[in-house]
Amino acid sequence: MVAESVFVKHQLLILNRSRRRAPDLRVADRIVAGVCALLMRPGRLIRSAIVLRPASLLRLHRALRQRKYRQRFSSTVPKKPGPKGPSQEFDRRRRGDETTQSDVGVSAHRATDRVGLRYCTEQRCRATDSRREIHAHAGRAGAVVAHDARAREDSLWSVDLFRCESAILRAHWMLVVMDRFTRRIVGFGVHRSAVDGVGLCRMFNRAERGQTPPKYLSSDHDRLYQCHQWQANLRILDVEEIKTVPFVPLSHPFVERLIGTVRRECLDQTLFWTAADLELKLLGFQRYYNGHRAHAGLDGRPPAWTPDEGGRRASLHSYRWQPHCRGLYQTPMTA
Repeated sequence: MVAESVFVKHQLLILNRSRRRAPDLRVADRIVAGVCALLMRPGRLIRSAIVLRPASLLRLHRALRQRKYRQRFSSTVPKKPGPKGPSQEFDRRRRGDETTQSDVGVSAHRATDRVGLRYCTEQRCRATDSRREIHAHAGRAGAVVAHDARAREDSLWSVDLFRCESAILRAHWMLVVMDRFTRRIVGFGVHRSAVDGVGLCRMFNRAERGQTPPKYLSSDHDRLYQCHQWQANLRILDVEEIKTVPFVPLSHPFVERLIGTVRRECLDQTLFWTAADLELKLLGFQRYYNGHRAHAGLDGRPPAWTPDEGGRRASLHSYRWQPHCRGLYQTPMTA
């Protein structure tokens, strides 16, 4: 027990040396930790090890996630070095001819490459001009869609899919639904495995459960939104779908920014293990986002704020902190 107390207290002293970076271990620190580890039982040793910080775990998880997708989607496949074969000079000496058939073939291949390169350059210039025309037309169409959406945004929701990784690097898909008029989060839908039409309908129904469906729903051109199950679900709910313009962020800006906010302020700051754990943490972030987080587009008010909402202002001499998202954020309130 004395060794365990010394071990824990010494770790706390190490952690208090520097708050912004990992502490440097000295020789005396290693000696004290080693002696205490020899005098303690293995079960108590695991419970007493507290030197690893949450920031280190998050940084390790981010590195493992990047390595996973780099290995899965990398275009460069490592190849084993093979036999080099005889050199060109050795082949000439063996045949006794300065200009071999292989040299002629290489020269013809290089000439063909020059012609092909010129043709590809011309085609690329033509494609660039066509792409500029398409982008200009898409920009005008995007402005029309955005204007149409502003006219309907009193009953318009936006949906989008994104993916995140659990603590053991298992992919989870999430569907976020937000109200375009109030900027509030309607709900989240979580799916563990690959998403199909039926899974997408379940995610949307779980996200909007207990709420009145809107008249219009804005979505992008993902293949999942073209499934007949998704279209049938919208017909049953009597919801009209509005498609965005490809490659035009102006037609779908709010939900894309919301996904970035969820990643930066929630998913990048904590770890989750299962889909149920992820749903609980997203539910806590939804309450914090709708009821307490200041929104710059709403003049500093939270999305769920109403003019009839009453409340006392916190005084600088009498206030306390209210935790949110399991202590990740805190807001002042009256004491």
